[in-house]
Amino acid sequence: MKYNKVTEEDIRFLESVTGNDRCLYGPRINQDYAHDELGGVEKMPDVLLRVKSTEEVAAIMKHAWERDIPVVVRGSGTGLVGAAVAIEGGIMIETTQMNKVLELDPDNLTITVQPGLLLMVLADYAQKEGYLYPPDPGEKSATIGGNISTNAGGMRAVKYGVTRDYVRGLTVVLPNGDIIHLGGKIVKNSSGYSLKDLMIGSEGTLGVITEAIMKIIPLPAYSISLLVPFPDMVSALKTVPKIIRSNVVPTAVEYMSRDTILFAEEYLGKRFPDSKSSAYILMTFDGMSKSRVEDEYNAIAELCLENGAKDVYLVDTDERKDSVWKSRGAFLEAIKASCEEMDECDVVVPRDRIAEYIDFTHKLAGEYNMRIPSFGHAGDGNLHIYLCRDKDSHEEWLAKTKEIFKKLYDLAEEMGGLVSGEHGIGYAKKEYLYDLCGEDQIQLMRKIKESFDPKLILNPGKVCF
Repeated sequence: MKYNKVTEEDIRFLESVTGNDRCLYGPRINQDYAHDELGGVEKMPDVLLRVKSTEEVAAIMKHAWERDIPVVVRGSGTGLVGAAVAIEGGIMIETTQMNKVLELDPDNLTITVQPGLLLMVLADYAQKEGYLYPPDPGEKSATIGGNISTNAGGMRAVKYGVTRDYVRGLTVVLPNGDIIHLGGKIVKNSSGYSLKDLMIGSEGTLGVITEAIMKIIPLPAYSISLLVPFPDMVSALKTVPKIIRSNVVPTAVEYMSRDTILFAEEYLGKRFPDSKSSAYILMTFDGMSKSRVEDEYNAIAELCLENGAKDVYLVDTDERKDSVWKSRGAFLEAIKASCEEMDECDVVVPRDRIAEYIDFTHKLAGEYNMRIPSFGHAGDGNLHIYLCRDKDSHEEWLAKTKEIFKKLYDLAEEMGGLVSGEHGIGYAKKEYLYDLCGEDQIQLMRKIKESFDPKLILNPGKVCF
């Protein structure tokens, strides 16, 4: 696709939409806007627009449509697959100044927000009002728009589901500048194709989300965590399916290895409650009844001990909660800080194959002489696997990672898994999606994209193109 370059005339028009202070170009754009959290995919936009309203986005998209200028939308830039990188240059729309809570509706249990609102701000706001916004991705500084665009899951997905389960309605600006409203405060909808659900997980390729109506629930009165050390990875992960098929539904079931915990201890300068064992399962239980929650975690504690757990630690003090959950939230940054460079695979496999899959990563680490630490949401089979560059040259590491990724995704397909559980495809993982889905599915995705965006101006070169 041939796109037009941004001209001085285009910039003058865009300044008339946002004002000079929110229309940046040339050296005024910080180099951080050339990449996302991991880097690896890099390209500067020609112009950066910090928008504040749906109407501004609509005016920008209409102009870009008429001029055949590519547009990419960016929130906090916490992505890991290059989805918010302007690989064709053009216009970058940043939504972080669209960061307001517009309404909390207790009768319908919804909260209406702008897309640039940070996840941690939404969670805190809801909690102070006596409600819970359940999706809990590890990156709390991501925006809600980004969470919706990748269908982010996180640690509470075992009990509560993923972002898709909490999106009631969306306001979307289409590539041609038209504004549409999808869904609403309604709970049920059987009125034609679910265009709202097409937007969720589309990584900014079909439309620009400018407002979202999200489901909330009453805040559970009681919540407690268990940290369970196991002698080895296999016994820990083999216990997870037994936990899931018990009569208890934990809020979260997380897997972590000793190596990952040690990275977090060094990164944070803070001790973990226990770091002597090879593998750990971290679980949370919540509910409205204290006795019910106690019964649930006691039953699971007994089950774990029966299946080889070395001990069960109750994470019940503020000090322990702070130590455990801050460490868990810092795993990505801690691993990143421990190496020269890294890339990530957030593969998802059936829960009963997790131990076999992690064992395979250990074998690859030995075969390629590369550190491949991992952790993940054991309760839903979503694993975060990191390929770290230590002593290899950049070129040697790239060659190795290409081979390792191929083997990782081939095994995921063989096990009935998928390329990504929650981080998306973006630009970096396209070839692996093609290999997994095959031509028929890719062509269907392309036809959907072309229906929304026949000029292919919105986030070009991502997902299926």
